[in-house]
Amino acid sequence: MTIIACYSNKGGVGKTAVSVNLAYAVAAAGQRVLLCDLDPQGASSFYFRIKPSGKLTEESFFKKEEKFAKAIRESDYPGLDVLPSNTSFKDFDTFLAGVGNSRSRLKKTLKAAGSDYDVILLDCPPNISLLSQNVFAASDAVLVPIIPTTLSERTFEQLVDLFKDSDLPLKTLHGFFSMAQSVKSLHNETMEALRRSYPERILETVIPFASDVERMGVHRAPVLATAPNSASARAYRALHAELMQRIDAGG
Repeated sequence: MTIIACYSNKGGVGKTAVSVNLAYAVAAAGQRVLLCDLDPQGASSFYFRIKPSGKLTEESFFKKEEKFAKAIRESDYPGLDVLPSNTSFKDFDTFLAGVGNSRSRLKKTLKAAGSDYDVILLDCPPNISLLSQNVFAASDAVLVPIIPTTLSERTFEQLVDLFKDSDLPLKTLHGFFSMAQSVKSLHNETMEALRRSYPERILETVIPFASDVERMGVHRAPVLATAPNSASARAYRALHAELMQRIDAGG
């Protein structure tokens, strides 16, 4: 089983869009995938037309494997299941603060409850917390969308520093440019600068700013399903291929 986190400590960068489309790409490649919606806002669940898992509280999520398994729902796409979020997930940090070995709790839960899947994808809330520490410790890859602007550049640099300070393996951290517009000189300058600073941590694939991605909320479906021949769909497929190649090569 491979665990991939879609994470950013900055909101509005296309994190959920990549979670949803990457899950679709994994399933389309013939692997069984579980998308865990860890964000209390439940955007990933919404895109797959799945209602919140009201009975799955923070305690049952981490301690009761049977309830975790019962909360998993099939999507409309073969091989792609979703663990929907609910508002009680906002209390994960409070729960984790009161248990032993809190940094490894999520990994134990996923290994036990998700053993039937080839890939587990985590759509994470945009903050730095006990939950995000669990996410980093559990994941084989942490996929980080970066809008090519100064603030997003700074945010990625802070995340790299956090990994170093926390003795987390930098090889699991994979940044990529999201919502990029090649006509903007600032975007091109930022991409070039970050590639120079972190040549091994930035993926080659760039996800363009596109109306197809914005329409996901209308269609409530991945771009790969609604506009499979679009530039954004091609980019998501390329991102999936590049990331899995990186993971198979050990980072």
